[in-house]
Formats: sequence, C-alpha cells, structure tokens
Amino acid sequence: MEPRTIKDGVYYVGFIDWDRRLFDSLIPTPHGTSYNSYLIKGSEKTALIDASDFGKEEYLLNVLEKVEIESIDYIISNHAEQDHSGAIPKILEKYPNAKIVTNSKCKELIESFLLIPEEKFIVVKDDEEISLGDKTIQFMIAPWVHWPDTMFSYLKEDKILFPCDFLGSHHATSELFLTDEKEIYLSAKRYYAEIMMLFRTMIKKHLERIDKLDIDIIAPSHGPLYKDPSFIIEAYKDWSGDSVKNQVIIPYVSMHGSTKAMAEYLSESLIDKGIEVKLFNLEVADAGELLMSLVDAATIVVGGSTLLVGPHPLAYYATYLVNAVRPKTKFVSIIGSYGWGGKAVETLKGLISNIKVELIEPVYIKGYPKENDFKSLDELAEKIYKKHKEIGI
Repeated sequence: MEPRTIKDGVYYVGFIDWDRRLFDSLIPTPHGTSYNSYLIKGSEKTALIDASDFGKEEYLLNVLEKVEIESIDYIISNHAEQDHSGAIPKILEKYPNAKIVTNSKCKELIESFLLIPEEKFIVVKDDEEISLGDKTIQFMIAPWVHWPDTMFSYLKEDKILFPCDFLGSHHATSELFLTDEKEIYLSAKRYYAEIMMLFRTMIKKHLERIDKLDIDIIAPSHGPLYKDPSFIIEAYKDWSGDSVKNQVIIPYVSMHGSTKAMAEYLSESLIDKGIEVKLFNLEVADAGELLMSLVDAATIVVGGSTLLVGPHPLAYYATYLVNAVRPKTKFVSIIGSYGWGGKAVETLKGLISNIKVELIEPVYIKGYPKENDFKSLDELAEKIYKKHKEIGI
C-alpha cells in the first residue's frame, strides 16, 4: 500500500490487519485491527512514530521506501508493547543512525523485550520537546493509560495528537479517517472496555490534560484517525465518568437448566419494572460484548451453577473479569443453584474485592427453582429497582 498523507509532511505508513481475531491471546477483535505508524518529515529531521508488530517489518520498510526518505533520525516509541515496537530492530538495521526516543520506563521495557543496546536511546521527560526543523514534537508522559510506560506525542505546528493506545479501536478499515461514527463508536467502546476501563481514574486525568491542547486530528495506534476530536474525547468522558445507566447485566452459566430458569425469570421481573437487562449465556457469550456492557450498567448479577463444591469455572471467570476491569457498577448480586452444598457464593463474593459496590443479598437455591424461589427472585428485582431509584436512575 502507498503511504497516505495526513497533513503536509505527515504520512500514515501503518498496516491493516483484516484477519486478526484475537489480541494478546485473550481479547476478541471481530473487526480485525490496524497497527498505525506515522512518518513525520521536518525540514531538518525525520521521525517515525510507532514501529508496527512482529511479522510486519518488511511491509513497514516497503511503505517507508515509497516516501523517499534518505534517513530516519528518530523512532518515537510511545509504548513498548510489541504491536508498537516489534519492527524496531529491522528499522534500525535499515536506518542505523536512528535513535529511539522514549521515556525511561518504556526504554527499560524495550531493552528487555527487544535486546536493543542502551546507546540507541534518547530518554525524554514530561513536556520535553524535539525539533525536526519546522516541526516540533512535544511528549506527554501518561502512565497507566494501559501500561506504565505509555506516553503521548503532540505535533505542535500541525496540531496532531498521537495518543498511542488511548482513544483507539480495534477496527480494520480502508478509510484513513473516521466516517461511520456509529460503527466505530461500538468498536471504540469495546476497546475501552477490554483495555482501558481498569484505568479510568488515570484516564480522567489525562482527558483533562489533552483538553488544554489545540487538536485538529487525533491519530491513535489502532483504528481510524479522527478529524473531529470531540467525538472520541466526549465518548471517553462519558465512559470514564461516574454516572451509570438503569441497566442490569446478568452473565450466567447453567449445567442442567436451573440457573438458566432463574436468570430468565429475574430478567423478566426486572424488565417489568422498566429496567434494561442484558443476559449473557457464558457458554457462548463474546467476552468483549460482556465487558462492553459493563461500561454503563448500574448492577451486575452473576448466575452460576455449583460444580462439586465451588462455582462453575465460567461463572468464576466472568466474576474474575468484572473484578479485573473495575467497572463503575454500583451494585452486585449472585444467583444460582446447588445440589448437595458447597461454597460457590462465598467464593464469588471473594472475587469482587477490587470494585467498590454494594452487595445485594444473593439468591442461591437447592435444585430447580420452586414457587418460593421465584418469589425470592421477584424480591431481588424489587431491591434492585429501589437501589436504582435511590441513585436517581
């Protein structure tokens, strides 16, 4: 593919990965992804921002050749993870005079991952700048916007923010700039849920910081670029904010139908009270869809069968994920059934130590639900309804 011009002297030289369906051996990417690299030609120096993934080195080198550059002076690494840094060794072979510009934490990680000698690095601090002649790049250290080494790069004269993984999306598209807001909104929300939600406290701080910049274009490391920065910035403010919606998420697993009957009955009782419900059968549910639903929901009810004396592994996994990503959810409860006993409820309760939620009394029954059990589920729905009203939703 040919390099594509973003602004005068600024080029997109990334790779569109149409077929990738799993990221980090964990995260579903149903729309593929892209590894966005950017070349900036100043009047005196040339800089490459991000260096693509392992296996994409030759593609990146071929695209760079089409820009007709004699040298690369700086390889700017906003983040050490290999989908951003994997091609750096090959770039250095082709352009041996290039220096890697990054922060101290990222330098440490790149040295560890790619075995690059220390003399190849230039370490920058927060708000430090480098000049390319007629273009200036300012660096903003942004730890824990995904990893502890993350930083943003801001091309001052052209008003382009390169925020690394921040504000991105796993979405393969031939369009350089966003055109379909509805489609990318969902991909960006999934990306936020899977990768960024855990760090929402830090995200809010960095959103305040970039609000002070004059930005024409946001050029993330994955997904399309934004000519309207407010689209993605306002979405992130909404997702990372503290407000929740009148929604209940019910991820459940049922071995012999008992927990399924409970989950479906509870969902109907909640719907009758005007509450939006999203039901996820964990045997077939997309983990990304589940995590995306957690971004806004006021309440989560985990439904789990008892396997031997503990929770079914799928219920355990779902609860572990909820605890790991730390959604802004306000309330949690547990439903399910057992045969002869066990400690499923106690185990699942112990898995939500990271999130500040109010636990609503679980409904855990023996065998298939009976009349009194359905009544208990109606009472749980009423409790959830009242809790939602108390917080104004």
